[in-house]
Amino acid sequence: MTPPVPPVPLVSHAATHDWLVPDWPVPAPVRALCTTRSGGVSAPPYDHLNLGHHVGDDPAAVQTNWAVLQRALDHGGAPVRAVYLRQVHGTAVQPLDARTPNGLDADACTTQAAGVACIVMVADCLPVLFTNRAGTQVAAAHAGWRGLSGGVLEATLRSLRAPVQADKALEAIRSESHTSESNRIDEKVSPGDVMAWLGPCIGPAAFEVGPEVREAFCAADPLAAAHFRPHGSAGKFMADLAALARQRLRAQGVTALYGNDSSPGWCTVANASRFFSYRRDNAVLGGSGRMAACIWLAG
Repeated sequence: MTPPVPPVPLVSHAATHDWLVPDWPVPAPVRALCTTRSGGVSAPPYDHLNLGHHVGDDPAAVQTNWAVLQRALDHGGAPVRAVYLRQVHGTAVQPLDARTPNGLDADACTTQAAGVACIVMVADCLPVLFTNRAGTQVAAAHAGWRGLSGGVLEATLRSLRAPVQADKALEAIRSESHTSESNRIDEKVSPGDVMAWLGPCIGPAAFEVGPEVREAFCAADPLAAAHFRPHGSAGKFMADLAALARQRLRAQGVTALYGNDSSPGWCTVANASRFFSYRRDNAVLGGSGRMAACIWLAG
């Protein structure tokens, strides 16, 4: 049996609370973490570090939990502004800066501003964190099956490359060697310049779906069928959400992929003491908390 995913300490709060810190070769300014259930004050079924404002938890407990996360974001550097979204299982990508309000409708966000944290919240859906190799822009995406099949990762990649491409295009216009510089633009904004980390999500042994889910993925890419296996229930399948995400990222040319490899230690359903799971807990316990995957540029 595959052992649980070990915590990788980066800041004291992450190490103390068994949070996940991506193990990837990012540039020095890039910081990232993914919370677990550990470290907060919420009562069951939201125990302990629920960060979801909308799930029925005591608002005072949620506020205290956010303070725990804020201390971790601020640890060892300049203050970081945490910006969270109202996730709607879509594909919209929200650019963030120091003035962006919380709660905008989007399922992904990106920033080039230091000290602004891109945050997505999950409890079975897949969080994906992105950075370019230069360490000048980061992004976070919330990928449930609807958003993933609809193209939220592809939209996030476009948002990562577009600002850089615009800057290089302006340089090209000012350059005497416009043609050769334009050719170099494509190299500098290629998918190979992007790294992605996949966080915990519902695993392939737990994610039972109907045929409409399989059809949604296979309509875009027939090779997606490899990540569904027939289940005992008539017409049902077991889906590998993380593998579907890896396939779609590779199809876009992103090969620097880290984190969730679909092994049991990454499954939110199977690891009840560490991860929240809406599918596991909502029907039985009446609710489930939310974890936060965060990425930011240090000031």
